[in-house]
Amino acid sequence: MKHLRDTELMDNGSHPGELCVMATGGGAYKFYDKIREALGVDVLREEEMECLMIGLDFFITEIPREVFTYSDTDPMHFVPPREDIYPYLLVNIGSGVSMLKVTGPRSFQRVGGTSLGGGTLWGLLSLLTGARSFDDMLAQAEHGDNTNVDMLVGDIYGGDYGKIGLKSTTIASSFGKDGLQHHHSSSGSQYIPSNAPFTGPDISRSLLYAISNNIGQIAYLQSQIHNLSNIYFGGSFIRGHRQTMNTLSYAIKFWSKGEKQAYFLRHEGYLGSVGAFLKRQPRNWGRRGSLENMQEMRRAAVRAQAQASS
Repeated sequence: MKHLRDTELMDNGSHPGELCVMATGGGAYKFYDKIREALGVDVLREEEMECLMIGLDFFITEIPREVFTYSDTDPMHFVPPREDIYPYLLVNIGSGVSMLKVTGPRSFQRVGGTSLGGGTLWGLLSLLTGARSFDDMLAQAEHGDNTNVDMLVGDIYGGDYGKIGLKSTTIASSFGKDGLQHHHSSSGSQYIPSNAPFTGPDISRSLLYAISNNIGQIAYLQSQIHNLSNIYFGGSFIRGHRQTMNTLSYAIKFWSKGEKQAYFLRHEGYLGSVGAFLKRQPRNWGRRGSLENMQEMRRAAVRAQAQASS
């Protein structure tokens, strides 16, 4: 914290009393006094949901190669910045999940969410696999095989269930195989028995799919209720992880029959911080053409001053 303050003072040539920090989210309130004491600067707390929406608006409309769609066949297909963006659904996935219906600049309503989010994945995998960090869990999921743990449609029917459009590879029951095979130790230990037909990475992948599929389906239902076609996924849960993005994207495509589109962002974990910063800037700060407009205003002021003095 002290290094951050000293660096900021050196870069900006400011006095401590002239510096302030914009902060949002739960930590902005929980650690408010500690941040002020450690940095020796004023801390301006901003409302979290509004900051998320402002940050996302800025990324969608102003930043090239920021917003993209995702699929196995076409990963990271970038969408150019555009101005006509409303209405849309923002699904912000952190420890829990919040879903915002955004209808215009700084106009939004929280329409739903779920407590099953990144905190759920981290907590359960900490108990089940002994993984030490969230990134470790995602890395394990990359190498796991969820079919060793999940019960698939093919396990029940011996193939596709064509009458209702389910492929044999569709997950019918998350962790369903593990429950049937009774491979948990009688002591209830968190460690996986040595004779179990699955590994920690298998469990990681299964739970990642379970939580991501659940979020994707709830997001689709909210978009259907509120007649929203564009769904943006943000939050540090995603972290550019291809399996997470592919699962969320597939869920939206599957449930909507291709009528709705899932979008992702390169800086999905910074919506709130960017929004908090922008709230303290002039309304058009950083917008396309804003620098040119400022220069034109200066030239007009110079011309007006010259005319007044002549």
